[in-house]
Amino acid sequence: MFHGEPPFKDREDAGRRLAERLSRYRDERPEVFALPRGGVPVGYEISRSLGVPLEVLVARKLGAPGQPEFGIGAVAPDGVRVLNEEVVRRLGIPDEYIERITERETAEVERRLRHFRGERPEPEVRGRTVILVDDGLATGVTARAAIKALRRRGPRRLVLAAPVCAAQTAELLAPEVDELVCLEAPPDLGAIGFWYGDFAQTPDEEVIELLERSRREQKERGRPEEPVEERQVTVPAGQVELEGNLSVPNGARGVVLFAHGSGSGRHSPRNRYVAGALREAGLATLLIDLLTPDEEEADLRTGHLRFDIGLLAQRLAGATDWLMENPDTRNVRIGYFGASTGAGAALVAAAERPEVVGAVVSRGGRPDLAGDALYRVKAPTLLIVGGDDVPVIRMNREALEKLRVEKGLEIVPGATHLFEEPGALEEVARLAASWFARYLNRTPGAGAG
Repeated sequence: MFHGEPPFKDREDAGRRLAERLSRYRDERPEVFALPRGGVPVGYEISRSLGVPLEVLVARKLGAPGQPEFGIGAVAPDGVRVLNEEVVRRLGIPDEYIERITERETAEVERRLRHFRGERPEPEVRGRTVILVDDGLATGVTARAAIKALRRRGPRRLVLAAPVCAAQTAELLAPEVDELVCLEAPPDLGAIGFWYGDFAQTPDEEVIELLERSRREQKERGRPEEPVEERQVTVPAGQVELEGNLSVPNGARGVVLFAHGSGSGRHSPRNRYVAGALREAGLATLLIDLLTPDEEEADLRTGHLRFDIGLLAQRLAGATDWLMENPDTRNVRIGYFGASTGAGAALVAAAERPEVVGAVVSRGGRPDLAGDALYRVKAPTLLIVGGDDVPVIRMNREALEKLRVEKGLEIVPGATHLFEEPGALEEVARLAASWFARYLNRTPGAGAG
């Protein structure tokens, strides 16, 4: 075990340091696969350094009866399963249990692959160099399954890379790959998190965002025109100035202003993922912090400002006026994307700017907080709610009755309030992009009623 500070600040730091060791593969244009979730921030830094796309390969541990964290094996795509036969015999685990858990976890592998990768085809790795990345190897059981799945695809060379590996695991896995790269290989690993200063859980939204970012970067490298930049802007709104991130693709058909929800901001992984999808659909985006840093600090203690719908709506109206004057966005229609309490504020602001705001989309929102302003909204409005978010479904249905415009309510089956379930956030992005593309193309004033 190390003494003093952990060797790695966080996964990004570990990925950058691991990328230095893998730099010799840059000319081979390898395919980089990361094991989600924790391996993805590490893999992203490697793929970016090597200038290649990032992909995911999902493997799932098979837990022992009554001890789900104790792995007796793992499954991976293409029907791959590895078992620790010695442990299975020693524990006397029956075949029917193994078959049952294999079926369940194999289905979960497929769901997660669809969630993270969408409908994109599997990359072709036959005859190529492949680098498989994780944030650490303890028992290595999921890595073994992933290695087996990749071997079936016929790569020319297979490299396994992790910032820290248990020495015994490294010794066992080394013969199964062409090269094993570990920056640290302690005989006494302990928990992988001990080797990181920050080992916070990587949410699904961050995985999706990093994969989308990697794809966008690859597209931009191949384009002759300048890549789409996301630049920081300062937006005056009444007596304050708000920090925001503005991105305007060439030929943007509209601009979507994000109204974040309770306790969130412009760095929300969920909103950033949706914003990326909107930009791919040809829409500009502006994500702003509706509260100043001092207000955010106060709100963390009291929680009252995030529910001050009048204040948030006023800030959105000010940002809308700024977009109307900004040279990059003054000639396109404006849409609002609101989440949680931000949806209520977006609808109030839309009622105050009826000639300017062309569409509103709410994700897991509280449109009921807009009150009587709902009757005055002129912009076509789509409400998106998770199928398992029962109280919010009721609130959205009641708000929908009060809207006197083109409107819709979409319920995403199996999704909860934050849309963290496989495929849920992708569906939100798809619905939002379709709604904005339909209504922000209209001329001002068209279609209301």
